[in-house]
Amino acid sequence: MTQTVELPLWLFLLILVFAAVTLASHFLFPSVRWFFRRRLERAVKRLNTRLQRPIQPFKLARRHDMIQRLIYDPQVGQAVQQHAREEGIPEAVAFEQAQRYAREIVPSFSAVAYFSIAIRLARILSNAFYDVRLSYQDEDALKDIDPNATVVFVMNHRSNMDYVLVTYLAAQQSALSYAVGEWARVWPLSRLIRAMGAYFIRRKSGSELYRQVLACYVRHATDAGVTQAMFPEGGLSLTGAMARPKLGLLKYIIDGARVDGADVVFVPVALNYDRVLEDTILTKAALGNQRQFRARIGVITGWILKQIGRRLTGRYQRFGFAGVRYGHPISLKEFRTAHDDVMTDLARELMQRIKEAIPQAPVPAACWLVRTKGEMPEDELKSLITGFLQRDGTLGDQDESAVSAALDQLVERRILKREGGKISQSGQRVDLLDYYAASAPIGDGWPDAAAAKEVSAGAGS
Repeated sequence: MTQTVELPLWLFLLILVFAAVTLASHFLFPSVRWFFRRRLERAVKRLNTRLQRPIQPFKLARRHDMIQRLIYDPQVGQAVQQHAREEGIPEAVAFEQAQRYAREIVPSFSAVAYFSIAIRLARILSNAFYDVRLSYQDEDALKDIDPNATVVFVMNHRSNMDYVLVTYLAAQQSALSYAVGEWARVWPLSRLIRAMGAYFIRRKSGSELYRQVLACYVRHATDAGVTQAMFPEGGLSLTGAMARPKLGLLKYIIDGARVDGADVVFVPVALNYDRVLEDTILTKAALGNQRQFRARIGVITGWILKQIGRRLTGRYQRFGFAGVRYGHPISLKEFRTAHDDVMTDLARELMQRIKEAIPQAPVPAACWLVRTKGEMPEDELKSLITGFLQRDGTLGDQDESAVSAALDQLVERRILKREGGKISQSGQRVDLLDYYAASAPIGDGWPDAAAAKEVSAGAGS
């Protein structure tokens, strides 16, 4: 036992590595995880005292535990058996497929990443790009929502900035859980998005097994009271007008709400912009009759570098207004008592309330007026736009210069032209003129409302 044993140096180093790994895995890592877990729990507890809707324990659960809970759910178990029978494969193989789907869907929320990084970055980006305007149709109704209810923000989808803008504006309410599409499943973007609590969905998956796994996750999140955010249109608007809603995710939320459980309250959120960052890409995609579009990384990088260059040379200007308005909320329990076809009727009602809540913005107003009324004296056009915005509550008396800035932006982009004190169509960027005209919210304060509807219908077709 006391004899000396000679070992090659490489073997001795290998033994040291294994010993170090064993020590860390059995003694150090559990202690370190417990230490940081305790600190995180205390930090979240303090954070919840400041939030209107505290972060639910479900959202803070370990990702591995959430995946296990999902794949062993009876709903998924039945779907696995059904899939195995239909495909003629062993249940073990079908179970592995369900497990892959669960790993793909389930997020790994980090309160530190969300509130220390994402919220601050969202605030910086939102205010760097836009003059952000927040308003309410009924602020008291939002404050009176049952604190035990599950809140779902339902939004029109104009730009990828929607995620950034709403995350920033909802920072004092809760941590939002978004449903994001395939565009975000790119490393390292996917890791960041998972850490922010978003979950991935395949919008065109034909697999019933996948749909059952996704439905099960949404049911668990809804039942646990997780605050969610969804875009019922399923993708960015290519025309500026609102598209027809997709019912899949809404169905999962409705099915996941127990009749005898806590209420689910849907909050319509309407967004409008003076400048949609992807407008040129979207209008080009619309010509191809496809909702999907692809922006090359080189184009995006070049655009970012261009904005940085403008900032450094003092020529940078923000892109105008970004308006966000909360509409009248809808209680699912109350809605169920008054409707037979809950899903279809609720989708229609939500889209209608979003449409009614869309805030006015100078650029869409200018495009719609010139599109429908033709050439106008610039002073008259400014007066009309200012009146609409003030009536809507978007524009204050001290902000009338924003209307001039909006017209300057349209002229600079060759969407409109200025000649002899008059503003008219330039004839060069008709696609963008129609795009922004279709996004103008038409209400009683607008002249020629029938003509406005024709513009929106033409853009939507």
